[in-house]
Amino acid sequence: MPHLSFFWLKPEHDKIVKGLESEFCSLVKSAVQENRITLPPIPNVLTQLQKLCNDDDTTVRDVAELLLDDPGIAAYIVKIANSMMFNRRNIPCNDIHTAVSRLGIIRVRDIITAKAIEELKSRHLFSPYCNELMMQSAMRSRQLAATMALIAHNLAAHPELPKPVEPEKALLSGLFADIGLFSLISEYQNYLDNGNYIDLDIAKFIFEHCCQDASKLILKHWKFDDDYLEVATNTPSAYKGSDKESYYLDIARMANHLLLYKSNDAAIDEHHVELDLAGAEVMFDLTNLSDQEFNQRLMMVIKSSGF
Repeated sequence: MPHLSFFWLKPEHDKIVKGLESEFCSLVKSAVQENRITLPPIPNVLTQLQKLCNDDDTTVRDVAELLLDDPGIAAYIVKIANSMMFNRRNIPCNDIHTAVSRLGIIRVRDIITAKAIEELKSRHLFSPYCNELMMQSAMRSRQLAATMALIAHNLAAHPELPKPVEPEKALLSGLFADIGLFSLISEYQNYLDNGNYIDLDIAKFIFEHCCQDASKLILKHWKFDDDYLEVATNTPSAYKGSDKESYYLDIARMANHLLLYKSNDAAIDEHHVELDLAGAEVMFDLTNLSDQEFNQRLMMVIKSSGF
C-alpha cells in the first residue's frame, strides 16, 4: 500500500487511469501543491493552543489556564491523564494544571487534536456516501492506532529494543495516519456542489493517490513533528539526522502488515516490512494470537488510553 489510509481497493487499471486524468484529480493535486486545500475545522481553543505550542516561552500554567476556558476539554484532558496508558504510576490527577504537567504541553495538543478529528469524522457534514467513508476512516484509524500502541508496548518491554518508543505517541500517530481524507472529501463535495460529477469509485482512487500529500500538508501546517509526518506519508524524513531516528514509521508498517495478516488480505503478498530482532519477536508473538485474543488486546489498548 502506498499509504496507511486503509482504502483496500482492487487495482482496476481503467478506473485508475480515468481517475488520475480527471479534472477533479487535477484540481485536488493543485490545491494540495499550492497549500489551498481546506483544512479540517477545529475548536477555537485548539487554534489558540497550537499558537502557544509554537511559542518557546509557553508554560504549563499558560496551557492550563487556556483549557479552563473550555470545561469540556479540560475535563477530557484530566480523564486522559488518569488513564492507564498515561498514568503509569497510578497516581490520581484531579486538576487541569497537574494533568497538563503530567502529559506535557505538546502531548496535550496532540490529544486534543486527535479528539477534534475523531469527532469531525463522526459528524454528518457531507453526502451519505462521503459520511460513510469518514466513519470507515475513523474505525480503521482507531484500529491502526491501537495496533501501533500494542506493538510499541511490546517493543518497549523488549530487552534489545534499539530505539526508544512511547506507546501513547504510537497511538496518536496512528490516529492521524489519514487525516488528509477529510480535506479530500471536502474538495469532492465542493466539486459536486458546483454542478460537476465524478463517480465515487473513481474519487476513491483519487483519495488514495492524494491522501499522503494532503495529510502531510495538514500536519506540517499544525507543526507536528517528523514522526507524525513519516507515519502519515509512509516515507522516512529526508531531513532527520541519524541522531533523531525513531521507530514510529517501522511500527506503523508492522501494524499495517499485522492487520493485513489478521484479515487474510491478499495485499499482504505485496507488502514487505523490515524487522530487527525485537520487531521480529514481537511480530511473531502477535501473529500467533488467536483473532479473539488479538481483538481483545486492541480493545484493552483503546480502553486504557481513555479515547
